[in-house]
Amino acid sequence: MMTKRKEFDQGLEQLHNLLVEMGGFVEEALVEAMEALKVIDIDRAKIVIKKDPLLNQMEEKITEIGSRLIATQQPVAKDLRRILSAFKIASDLERMGDLAVDVAKVVLRLEGQELIKPLIDLPRMAEIVQMMTYESIQSFVQENVDLAYKMAKDDDQVDALYGQITRELFSLMMENPRNIAQASLLSFVGRYMERFGDHATNIGESVVYLVTGNRPDLNQ
Repeated sequence: MMTKRKEFDQGLEQLHNLLVEMGGFVEEALVEAMEALKVIDIDRAKIVIKKDPLLNQMEEKITEIGSRLIATQQPVAKDLRRILSAFKIASDLERMGDLAVDVAKVVLRLEGQELIKPLIDLPRMAEIVQMMTYESIQSFVQENVDLAYKMAKDDDQVDALYGQITRELFSLMMENPRNIAQASLLSFVGRYMERFGDHATNIGESVVYLVTGNRPDLNQ
């Protein structure tokens, strides 16, 4: 008969594996949505939207496994924090997936248009938040607090780029009123990337909570 601890450890491993899978899924969705935006590729954007329910299913699976572990194993202290952190991280990853879908929906709204400017800063933002997504999950798997705190520095870069993009798009709106509709949509994408970074930073906070028992505010 399997010992209680072994059963618990197996459940934790399942949670870890699912979170890593969710992280990879979110990274791919973000990359695909941004690539679709660069050339207004409608088909590519539709695939991102179509795949999103798979991410929701992964989050539900994490909730199911974690809830079962709490009910049957009655974990305390760090063991309990591991499960609670997994719930929070899964929720942040699910929201990040939704933001990738939001970018894909912008692509659909731009169908038939030419971009008012080559996209430079938005893909740069996407690169940073993609790296943050990967590192946030690694920080969880490794219980690496230093990597978790790195999220805050990376997020500062994302915020600075968002400010830059907003100013540039505002200038384009002022130059030509016909730019307003598209510039507004592109500024939404900047906002989605900025929120993406916030969710990655939230994951960093969850890791610090897991390791130390205290939740810092890295989104300052």
